[in-house]
Amino acid sequence: MNFKKKTRIAIVILALFALLLPSLSLADTAPKTLQAVFSEMQLVINGQESTKITPIVYKDRTYLPVRYFSEKLGYKVDWDETTSTIFVTSTPEEISKNIPIMDTGKWAPATLNRLQKFIDENGIKSPNYDPKHKPYAVFDWDQTCIFNDTQEELFRYQIKNLVFNMTPEEFATAIRYDVPKDDFSSEYNNLEGQPVNIEKIGADLDERYKFLYDNYISLKDKDAAKLAKIQETEEFKDFQAKLAYLYEAIGGTFSANVSYPWVLYLFTGMTTQEAQALTEESNDVALGEKIEYYTLTSSSKLPGKAGVVTGEYKRGLRIAPEMSNLMNVLRGNGIDVYICSASLEDVVEVFAGLPKYGYNVPAENVIGMRLEKDTDGKFKTEYKKDYPQTQQEGKTAAIQQILVSKYGYGPAFVAGDSQGDYNMATDFEETQLVLIINRVRKLSDKITILAQKAIESLNDPNAKYVLQGRNENYGLFIPQESTIRYGNKEAELIRSN
Repeated sequence: MNFKKKTRIAIVILALFALLLPSLSLADTAPKTLQAVFSEMQLVINGQESTKITPIVYKDRTYLPVRYFSEKLGYKVDWDETTSTIFVTSTPEEISKNIPIMDTGKWAPATLNRLQKFIDENGIKSPNYDPKHKPYAVFDWDQTCIFNDTQEELFRYQIKNLVFNMTPEEFATAIRYDVPKDDFSSEYNNLEGQPVNIEKIGADLDERYKFLYDNYISLKDKDAAKLAKIQETEEFKDFQAKLAYLYEAIGGTFSANVSYPWVLYLFTGMTTQEAQALTEESNDVALGEKIEYYTLTSSSKLPGKAGVVTGEYKRGLRIAPEMSNLMNVLRGNGIDVYICSASLEDVVEVFAGLPKYGYNVPAENVIGMRLEKDTDGKFKTEYKKDYPQTQQEGKTAAIQQILVSKYGYGPAFVAGDSQGDYNMATDFEETQLVLIINRVRKLSDKITILAQKAIESLNDPNAKYVLQGRNENYGLFIPQESTIRYGNKEAELIRSN
């Protein structure tokens, strides 16, 4: 290289040209002595010659001024002295060339327009956008970002395939943990009309699990043929139906504070990696299954203390491409995306994060239920100490603990589908827009309050609450606010009772 002019710099203080040397750590604020060379040269950007510049040559590398180079490429540069951070942001003109916008998909038109308006007003396209105070969005996961419930689907997949890492004694502890001894609600009486409680059904499950443990679960050389053989036994039939029933009975009788962590205790003895591998298996199977309800009835040959019980359950999961697109567009517009779910955090990370599912949410942006772990990194039958259950009021508490403490303010956008999301949708004054996936919930469900507000503001370009309908027979969005409930053909906007 021929230098027209060389000036040897004997001493250069890092603070004087921090903006010129991005390869140096700004965290190290101690002055450094460097020998560098100033050199005049011509810079050509996209075929256009710029004015002559004077970069620094250091250790055979040429360093251009961040501000000069960035602004020539159409970016705005800001310097935050308090954090020693350089912010390079696209100018409105440059943004308009590359900024992602939402796909039409099967969104209700008014909902789509309101979402795009929110993005335009809060994202990097807005002249008021501040990268130092980024807006963020919080999504519920199950029945919001996907159709049906990944945790519940995994629970029944785990039972069907007998994937447990517990001894019979550990299993007995897990199924009873924090469950009141009262009789379950009358709707969960056995087929003879007799009440059931945890002691009765727990005794039956202990006996069945011991049989299954000895004959399959504890084996080192398990295979598909052995699983199929054990699944033909009356013990398996009784175990599958009664354990599935128990979760529903606990949830239908006692509070969510009991039922939501209860289903997680069946991961006792597993590592995160084992639970996540099982989750991926369950997801992939469920995504290929028909959306339907099915019935499990316990063995009449082994009635046990609980008697014969039965229950109806959902089968199948679906990805919502409109929701994955919304998440990706928000991120592309400089709006951070988080999930706050009542499912186990490690379980949601799989569905939300693996590229094959399309949501692209990093693990650190997933907030969910947590369990304690032992010294070997295996889950324990114990909820995480000093951490809220991420359902109902607990979602607000978790957002405050994790996100408000980070950003200093609440979410600008919230998406949910049930009363478990009501609090996070209403507790933050910074929230500008709430998307409600319309499940046509009962009037007793608090999310219906917000659904009613959305109905009252239909087509309002500044509505705070918006609805999105689905066809539950297929698990897909439909381009309207009303929903076709499973088994029905007609769409409903809201229930009358």
